[in-house]
Amino acid sequence: MTDSLLTLNAGSSSIKVALFDAAPPGGSDALPSARWSGQADGLGAGLKARLRVHDAQGQPLLDEVLDGAHAHKASHQGALAALLEWHAKKGEGGRIAAVGHRIVHGGTDFVAPMRVDASLLDALAKLEPLAPLHQPHNLAGVRAAMAAFEGVPQVACFDTAFHAVQPQVNRRFALPRALHDAGVRRYGFHGLSYESIVARFGAIEPALAQKRVIVAHLGNGASMCGMVQGRSVATTMTFSPLDGLTMGTRCGHIDAAVVLYLLRSRGMSADDVEKLLFRESGLLGMSGVSSDMRALEASNEPAAAEAIAHFTEQVVQQMGSLAGALRGVDAIVFTGGIGENAAPLRERILECCAWMGVKVDADANRGGAARLTTADSPVSAWVLRTDEEAVIARHTARVLHAA
Repeated sequence: MTDSLLTLNAGSSSIKVALFDAAPPGGSDALPSARWSGQADGLGAGLKARLRVHDAQGQPLLDEVLDGAHAHKASHQGALAALLEWHAKKGEGGRIAAVGHRIVHGGTDFVAPMRVDASLLDALAKLEPLAPLHQPHNLAGVRAAMAAFEGVPQVACFDTAFHAVQPQVNRRFALPRALHDAGVRRYGFHGLSYESIVARFGAIEPALAQKRVIVAHLGNGASMCGMVQGRSVATTMTFSPLDGLTMGTRCGHIDAAVVLYLLRSRGMSADDVEKLLFRESGLLGMSGVSSDMRALEASNEPAAAEAIAHFTEQVVQQMGSLAGALRGVDAIVFTGGIGENAAPLRERILECCAWMGVKVDADANRGGAARLTTADSPVSAWVLRTDEEAVIARHTARVLHAA
């Protein structure tokens, strides 16, 4: 049987697993295709957790609600254990040759995929305070895979690495240089997703993909990136995955003085503030309804509509900011759970970007087309499915065969 690569990708409210052939990487930058992929979403934040597995053709292999008798699985660790258990019992393929992991924060030192060892795990654990919704789950996935597949190489792939090529002017805060040198800087995140879009967009529009492109990764975690020639120039997330756009439970950009006020005048502890900003704010905090855009769109509550309007406005404002960083824009690409599926929201955003030269094709946008704008639109807009797992698999194969 063909050896396999397993990928693990733990997000703030989901965990994804996929199985790929462990074929040696060729000269092409094309992304590999998974034999099967599974996802548990709705984890935490009071959401309804569900575990699904599909084959390469999208046919369901498993669909399980993680409540009632399965409530113990409605956490990141439980869902991961359930996916690994399913693979052990019913997954197809031969030996697991390596396991690739999404690691959200690589700090200043880790800017390329690398083999995991004890010292790397220790170093990455020290970055947990910078990404408390993700890094602990990422590392828990690594440890679980090391226990489940003893002796099998584990490869860490870093979300921050994609942005390490940004100009220094876009990497700095206006703080004393010693703090920058100590690691207080703009890192950027969702790099594996952006790398996926670079590959996918390059496959269908190779010339356009090399120009000035803004990618909007919109989901429970949301960010945007301006790039030229497929390389990051500027992005909305900075020191941690808290900054930038309004998100599911995260506040996004906020005046730092608000934090000082909460600490000094409201008597909140640092832990209280962290919980507020990371877990109780964003769409959930504004609406009082849900962190899930689908639930907000279905709600009749005025606060839900206000949360959607706020999210839309933040995306539109950041479009302008990134267009400035790129000195213009040639294409916009939507991806992520919201970006790929919320057609009315995409339309609202693009209509607000008419000043940039965007001409929306409403029928194409609502009809499932990849291109969302008219043929004569000076700035084209697209929707493409992100595939972080394929990027992780490609990196893992390269690391494995370079050893």
